[in-house]
Amino acid sequence: MTEMLNIPGLAVPALLGRGALAQLGERARALGASKGGRVLLVSDPGLVAAGHVDRAAASLRAAGIAVRVFDEAEENPTTVCVDKCVAAAREHRADFLVGLGGGSSMDCAKGCNFLLTNGGRMQDYWGVGKATKTMLPLIAVPTTAGTGSEAQSFALITDEKTHQKMACGDKKALPVLAILDADLTATQPAQVAAATAIDAVAHAVETAGCAKRTDVSRELSRQAWALLNAAFEPALRPPSPPDDADARERMLLGAHLAGAAIENSMLGAAHACANPLTAQFGIPHGAAVGLMLPHVIRFNAHGDGAAGNPYGGLDSVAEQLARRVEVMLEVAALPRQLRDYEVEPSAVGGLAAQAATQWTAQFNPRPVNEENFRTIYERAL
Repeated sequence: MTEMLNIPGLAVPALLGRGALAQLGERARALGASKGGRVLLVSDPGLVAAGHVDRAAASLRAAGIAVRVFDEAEENPTTVCVDKCVAAAREHRADFLVGLGGGSSMDCAKGCNFLLTNGGRMQDYWGVGKATKTMLPLIAVPTTAGTGSEAQSFALITDEKTHQKMACGDKKALPVLAILDADLTATQPAQVAAATAIDAVAHAVETAGCAKRTDVSRELSRQAWALLNAAFEPALRPPSPPDDADARERMLLGAHLAGAAIENSMLGAAHACANPLTAQFGIPHGAAVGLMLPHVIRFNAHGDGAAGNPYGGLDSVAEQLARRVEVMLEVAALPRQLRDYEVEPSAVGGLAAQAATQWTAQFNPRPVNEENFRTIYERAL
C-alpha cells in the first residue's frame, strides 16, 4: 500500500510504500512527462545489477515515455561525472529527469539539471540561488536510507581538480516528487547501509541543534530521530530472514524527514569535519560524519547557555546522545577512531584548516574555529 505523505515542512511531495517504484511511469506522466516524452534515468552500475534500473525504465516505457539510462553516477560525483551526464541528456534530448540511487545518483541528476537548463559549469552554482532559468522536472528515488537528497534542493558535487565538495543549492532544483520504496533498500550492500544510516542519524542530530533551526525544522528533526533511533538495529540486519521490512521503511522515512529538516535549516561542525576526511583519505561520507559526530556533540555541550547545548538542558543529556551514537557506530561496524583509517596526528593541522572553511561550520550552534577543529580531530584520533 502506498500513500502520499502529509507532513508539515516537506518541500518535496513524497510517495511512501513498498512497491511504489512501479508507479514511476504514471507519476511522471502526471507531473509533465508527456506521452512520447524523453526521460534521462540517472543511476549507477550496482543498481543496474540489482535490477532496479530495468524496473524503473520498464515503468516509464509502459507509460509511453522514451528512456535513456545514464548508469555512470559515481560516489561523491565530480564535475567530470556531471559533464558526462549532461552530454547523455543532450544526446537524448531529455525533457524530464529521474535520479535513482543513493545521494550520489540524485546529486548527479541535480547537477545535470543545473547545467542542462542554465549552462555554464558547476562552479557557477556553488552557493545558493544562482540559477536564473527554470529547470527540468526531476523525480528522485532513493535506494538507501541515508542522504535525504530526495528532500533537498542542494546538489553536492566535488570539483575534479581541487577536490572541494561544492554545495550548489537552488529551490528550482527541488525534485517534483520523491518515491520512497523500502523494497529498494533491501539490496544495498551492508557497508553502504551502515554508512548511509549513520549519515541520516547525523542529519537528524545536527539539524536539531544548528544555528538556523526553526520550529518546523526541529519538529522534522524530532520525528526523524524517533524513527531512526528505534529502527536502527533491526534495519541493519542482513536482508534475509529475519528481514525487518518495516524497520527499513522507518529508516527510509526517517532519512527523508532528516533531509527535509536540512532543507528547512542546515547542518554543523560534524559535516564540516567529515568533508576533508573524505577528500583527503577517501573515507565514505557517512562513516566520516558518524565518527566525528559524538565529538562534536560533546564540544557543543560545553558552550555557554542553552544555545551552546541544543541537545538538552544538561551536559549529561548531550553525553547520553553522544554515547547512543557511539553504540550505533558499533552496531553498524563502523570505526570510531581516525587511526583506523590511518589518519596520523600530523594530518590534524591540515584537516582543521580545511574544516574551518566548510560552509556548514558557520551554522554550528557553538562558534567553531580552526583551533576548535584541531581539538575535535585530536579527540577523534
